[in-house]
Amino acid sequence: MRLLIVGILEGHISTAGRIAVQRGAKVAHIESIEGALNALRNGKGADLVMCDVALDIAQLIGSLRSERIIVPVVACGIGTDANAAVRAIRAGAKEYVPLPPDAELIAAVLQAVTEEDSTFIANDPVMAPVINMADRVASSDASVLITGESGTGKEIMARYIHKKSRRANGSFVSVNCAAIPDNLLESELFGHEKGAFTGAIARRIGKFEEANGGTLLLDEISEMDMHLQAKLLRAIQEREIDRVGGNTQIKIDIRLIATSNRDMEDEVRAKRFREDLFFRLNVVSINIPSLRDRPADIVPLSEYFAHKYAQTNGLPDRPISTTALGMLQSHHWRGNVRELENTMHRAILLERSNQIEADSIVLSGQGLMPETTSPSGLAAQVAAGRMTPNQKGAPANLVGRTVADVERDLIIDTLNHCLGNRTHAANILGISIRTLRNKLKQYGESGLAIPPVAGDSERAVS
Repeated sequence: MRLLIVGILEGHISTAGRIAVQRGAKVAHIESIEGALNALRNGKGADLVMCDVALDIAQLIGSLRSERIIVPVVACGIGTDANAAVRAIRAGAKEYVPLPPDAELIAAVLQAVTEEDSTFIANDPVMAPVINMADRVASSDASVLITGESGTGKEIMARYIHKKSRRANGSFVSVNCAAIPDNLLESELFGHEKGAFTGAIARRIGKFEEANGGTLLLDEISEMDMHLQAKLLRAIQEREIDRVGGNTQIKIDIRLIATSNRDMEDEVRAKRFREDLFFRLNVVSINIPSLRDRPADIVPLSEYFAHKYAQTNGLPDRPISTTALGMLQSHHWRGNVRELENTMHRAILLERSNQIEADSIVLSGQGLMPETTSPSGLAAQVAAGRMTPNQKGAPANLVGRTVADVERDLIIDTLNHCLGNRTHAANILGISIRTLRNKLKQYGESGLAIPPVAGDSERAVS
């Protein structure tokens, strides 16, 4: 990961930077907020910004938002000034880190805030050909299309390929095409010139240029608008781009990886995705099986996440009881590895004994049948009589209600369960985040109270 440290911090900056480097981060140091903004505009990207609380963090975060630069900010300062910490969090900082820095705390913040993890656990035999294919193509510069259900680990696979490639020392830059509105995605990818549109107060380097010499991941590319697909195709073919509002062709040298949770051939047939772009991306295709199809990975993944979140939260490592493991192994995991990760994180926070017991394993989606693919599918099954209101785990008192009502309640209940996190809710429901946003907009316009958004990165796109 790339860490940008902003401020002086009375000499503690070198200690924090050294710890981050030891934990695998690439560290840059700039003393002023304006200098940091210029660095981010000019393509010196960062996955995380650590800023001295003595500086104007509200100005930094406000500028990032107005210029649509999406990067989490962590405040840090000498000692444990509670007022400074509160001001920083209210301004939009993700965390407050007291200095002098503690090595484990810095490591936990780096991992928790960026959620960067390239550990790929694949013990189940069904994963052997998947890993073999990734290993064989990693050293090439061929484009790779990674498909699979939401939450299976497509981005982690992309990082795995990058780390084994000749570009491992270059940047790994990820863009979530589903999380950025269409009118902003073009600028995010290709950059823009000053004055190109309202709010373009300075030149901004896009993700293609930022990834130059490294790997660019286009996550959930099937959500990209058709107009932008045409410009992307040209960039891939010509290996050059032009910024929004610019007239100069800029050569690029990247390895492109794309992911999708949809059947891309179906998307092409439905005219939602360009056929020529599909064939350009699909030089190598890797499909990651669902967690249901790799049951031998459930236990090692559970143990890995239990250890990870115990460390992140400063809690002792605890084994998982036999009963709890049985629950985990029998669950259908519609949300795949991501759902399992959230379940273990929740269990670590809830457990108070010396091992993780069954009552701390809170499983979500119990009313969703494994074969359903959307909330409409669940409601349709109930309406068609294939699931009765009294079936274990199914919503009660459905008779007499419309399919739309059942779908609405399921979406809102899932969103409440995810504490307002749109991305996690969409993954559990098996729908795209764009579909979820449209549904929530519709419900809000009808006067329904919508759970507030969790996290600044989501707030920017909800």
